[in-house]
Amino acid sequence: MARTDGGANLSQAVRSFAKFVDKYLPTLGVDPADARLDGRKVDLVEVIHVWEEDLRQHHGLRSNSPYEKANCLLTLIEQRALKDPSMPEALRVRSQAPTAYPTYKSEPLDEFSNAERIALRDAARNAIRSLEARLARGRELLERGVDPQVGGWHEPANLLWAATRPSLLTGKVLEPQFRQNVLSWPEPVKALLPTAPDGTLLKRGFRYLVAELGRLLYPTEADLQAFRVLLMLGMSDTSPEELHQFQLSDMEFTDGGVRLVQRKMRAHRVRADLHPDPEQAAEAEAQEFTGDGAWTVPGLLRRLLAVTELSRTVFPDADPWLFLAVERRYRGVLEAKLAGFRDRERRFGGWIAEQRDAAGKPLKISEPHEIRRLRKTTKVVRAVALGGTVSDLAGDDHHVEVYRMHYAHGTTAHILAGQSINRAQKWVFDRMTTPARPVLVTEEAEQHLEVTEVAEDLGLDAEQAKALRTGELDMGLVNCRNPWDSPHRNDAKVCHVAPAMCMLCRNAVVFTSQIPRLLLLSDHIEHMRANLAPRHWQALWGRQAAALAEVFEECADLVPAARREIAELGLRLDLPLGMRTEFDR
Repeated sequence: MARTDGGANLSQAVRSFAKFVDKYLPTLGVDPADARLDGRKVDLVEVIHVWEEDLRQHHGLRSNSPYEKANCLLTLIEQRALKDPSMPEALRVRSQAPTAYPTYKSEPLDEFSNAERIALRDAARNAIRSLEARLARGRELLERGVDPQVGGWHEPANLLWAATRPSLLTGKVLEPQFRQNVLSWPEPVKALLPTAPDGTLLKRGFRYLVAELGRLLYPTEADLQAFRVLLMLGMSDTSPEELHQFQLSDMEFTDGGVRLVQRKMRAHRVRADLHPDPEQAAEAEAQEFTGDGAWTVPGLLRRLLAVTELSRTVFPDADPWLFLAVERRYRGVLEAKLAGFRDRERRFGGWIAEQRDAAGKPLKISEPHEIRRLRKTTKVVRAVALGGTVSDLAGDDHHVEVYRMHYAHGTTAHILAGQSINRAQKWVFDRMTTPARPVLVTEEAEQHLEVTEVAEDLGLDAEQAKALRTGELDMGLVNCRNPWDSPHRNDAKVCHVAPAMCMLCRNAVVFTSQIPRLLLLSDHIEHMRANLAPRHWQALWGRQAAALAEVFEECADLVPAARREIAELGLRLDLPLGMRTEFDR
């Protein structure tokens, strides 16, 4: 445990417990010196329990400090118990048990909505365009600049020249060159200070002049936030911590794009990912490429390196961080350092507050303004695009369980899951509430079944009409349009449930000459109603009874004649032996 922080957490836990013992034991009339791991005068198990409660009250319910300190202390005691047999057994057992209070688990962050994602993307792109335009103006002005000690300090171009030699651009150097009253400064220099829309100066003084001169040449932390936003939206397999720690040595531009070496410190894992560049692929196929391709990951990295190129030239001793920001630091001098994104105005939320939409209104982005929500947003976009199982959506940068606990809870994932469930339920309900019914062919239509217009009205083709007319498709109860297209099986084999399920099949075709068969089946179903429990009868015969009732209603005038035919000819159900056993029991 000490290898990660040099033992700081362990020593802090020991000091915290020792201070509590010195304060708590005298209230019980016990000398704190009697509190020993190998002693039995003080019940340290009880003292540790009271100490954990005190930590809980002191740090609050949402703090993990009580868990971390108690876990460190118990770990040290457990290690001691392995070597010291004189330690009390109760203390030994307590050291092997978990802490009294586990870590605090806050509500997982939800992703940004798709509208918010697009708004952040567009705002970041506009911010980068503004940054590049500002730097272009500054560097164009810089080309005309000379040493202000020779050309004068009242020329903005010369002041920018001094900004490339930061030691020449400090308040102490500038103070003798200008009057104390800012309003008396030369107009070109005064125009460099930030102003309100009506021209009123918002900030005055040399510190702001130095900062504004730096902004004309170098990107600040606030400027780099836009690149951070777009890269997070474009790299679904990169965490904010990994992106923040990128250095120039971690990037390698190839013919196919850019290869990035990513280090996930919490997982102790290093991996390399290749982000393809569609612009280069298109250029390889055509002589002239008409698209910009600048908002891809390789394009963003190239633009980021371009805007920070002068920063690396002027500050060669700065560490080669990808997010290298130049700010006026505490000594009043421009310095280049890794963008921390920690100050309130430079955090992700502060950046959002400064952005405007196309109508000039502040962006409406749901809180909290956490950069980690961007990573979840990219995961959700990937899930929507790919679909599939959780293992497909988890990707290669974490396990399925991590995805389930930290990403699958999001609003979009719940909506997609709900839509899938609704579609499945609708399909089932449609099949239950709108069952297929046979097609009833009247006696007149049966005589002209092979006529094209009549067959088309019944949904039949010429071959089916001919086969039906000759009795080739008689299934025992009714006819069938296509026995090889049964809705009760997925393969292309002949239907295996005919004639028992014919009355519930979309392929069934009923001729009026088959009405006596259907009446016999209806009589048998009514006979079974008296022999079966109502719920059982409804499950076996309810839907078929309803389908038969609809057929008899359509041809009510033919039913009496069919009844007489059954009585005169002594008809009975003509079914295969296997189906008869089903009907007769």
